Amino acid sequence: MTNTRKKLLLLNDLIEQTKGVECRKDEGILDEIPGAYKSIDRVMSNQSDLVEIVATLKQVVCVKG
Repeated sequence: MTNTRKKLLLLNDLIEQTKGVECRKDEGILDEIPGAYKSIDRVMSNQSDLVEIVATLKQVVCVKG
């Protein structure tokens, strides 16, 4: 059995997590909320023996549909 964490994320969470990003901010895209994904910093840290970070990007636009 896997250890799966579930958290209820709401429209207010989406609005807060996408401040500064031009995107839709409605319930139709809650499945794309940043909080639903693994932390990129943690992922990269776990792979530090395989990768070399040469740049860091910041999302400014999100298009779905």
